[in-house]
Amino acid sequence: MTTARTPVPEAARHLSLRERKKIKTRIAIRDATYALIEEQGYDATTVEQIAERAEVSPSTVFRYFPTKEDIVLTDEYDPLVEDLLRDRPADESVLQSLRYVIRQSLAMAIADDPTFAEREMKLRMGLMVNVPAVRSRAMESMSVTGRLMCRALAERTGRDENDLEVRVYAMGLMGALLEAVIYWAEHDYQDDLIEVIDRTLDTFKDLPRR
Repeated sequence: MTTARTPVPEAARHLSLRERKKIKTRIAIRDATYALIEEQGYDATTVEQIAERAEVSPSTVFRYFPTKEDIVLTDEYDPLVEDLLRDRPADESVLQSLRYVIRQSLAMAIADDPTFAEREMKLRMGLMVNVPAVRSRAMESMSVTGRLMCRALAERTGRDENDLEVRVYAMGLMGALLEAVIYWAEHDYQDDLIEVIDRTLDTFKDLPRR
């Protein structure tokens, strides 16, 4: 049995049936993972147990998530972030657009079940702080997300995605956001996460257009 949760988030209703089914499977796998981790800890949780709890095969788990760490770190809204950034007004500053996109992605993540989403987010951040394998994988995955960010930033600024400034800005942003959520976890989640993100973005200047 999987944990009780809305099968497909309302924010993703506009996607095709095939994409919604993928999201539903990803949610089932991730929810099963979090439930098992809460019951018995991260190290004791195996992919076989996750598959059984999510009612899928181990090969399906690996098809959606290459490693156990990826199950913890990835959510169904990650692929939507690049599209959200592209949809922002062309005359809006990069920094303003980033603020909007991050706020919107967080809002989507908690819209359907705020209590569940908050518990899940805190568990994820706690694992990033306390489990070396999860933290290491988070840093590795930054390069992939950073490349997607490079592409979106290049489109908005008229630059090439391989420009030094674009690459440094994107990767600097990814590193800063990772550090911000780790800070939030280390301080017992006492601060408002949006405020922590805003303070983080305040340390950046806008990326000039070409």
